[in-house]
Formats: sequence, C-alpha cells, structure tokens
Amino acid sequence: MKRRCSAIALSSLLTSSLSLAQVACPSASEISAETLIGAWDVELLTQPPQRWPLTLQAHPEHTGSLKGTLWQGAQKALVVADWDDGEFTMEESQDGQRIAATWLGTATDGPCGPQIEGTRQTDAAASAPTRFRMRSRRQP
Repeated sequence: MKRRCSAIALSSLLTSSLSLAQVACPSASEISAETLIGAWDVELLTQPPQRWPLTLQAHPEHTGSLKGTLWQGAQKALVVADWDDGEFTMEESQDGQRIAATWLGTATDGPCGPQIEGTRQTDAAASAPTRFRMRSRRQP
C-alpha cells in the first residue's frame, strides 16, 4: 500500500511538473511582446559564431514596445524592439543617437518554446545581412 501511494504521489508530481513546463515553453504562435521580456542569448551565425547576451524590458514610454541592452563583448549597445503581427524588429545603437544595426526576425519553435531567427543589417549598407538566432535564457 505504501508503494502504491508513493507511486501515485510521484505520478501526480510528474504531471504537475509537465504542466508547468508546458506553460513555461510557449509555442512560436503564442509569442507576444510580453513574452520577449527577459534575458536572451543572441547568436550571430557567422564563422566563428558570435554570442551576445541581450536583456529586454517593457519600454517605459511606448506601450507594447521593448527596450534593453545588448552586450557585444565589452561594448554595450542600447536597443529598442517591437513585436508586431509575428514580426520582430529591433534597432541597435552604440551611442543612443544613431542606429548602428537593424534586426528583423520571426519566431520559430525551439527546443523549449519560441526562438527568434532572422537577419541583422549594420549601418554599412554595402554589407550583407548576418543571420541570427535568439533563445530565451528561461529555456532549460
């Protein structure tokens, strides 16, 4: 009897954990500006790949928009971002005045929840866009 109760308790705990995991890992179609708030890992798909941490928060002046910080090694870039009808747009600035790069992407399903994939175009119009992938740090 004791083993059966333990098995039932374990089964209940696993079911609860799976339900929590499902809530924490929304699909790409469930993404919204609010789900973008938090810490992200950005990977530029270059050779070798470059990895930068990104933090997004609600923009204090523009409802539904985001602002944050992108660390490119020791250099800090300021960013503003929007999520509109399934499209991600982010502008990056080194000095807070001029746009240094524009990021355009869409959500895709990742290992646990959405990730954003797209291109980053620097202010040098002649340069080719660089592919990127963003994954939330909330993912396991």
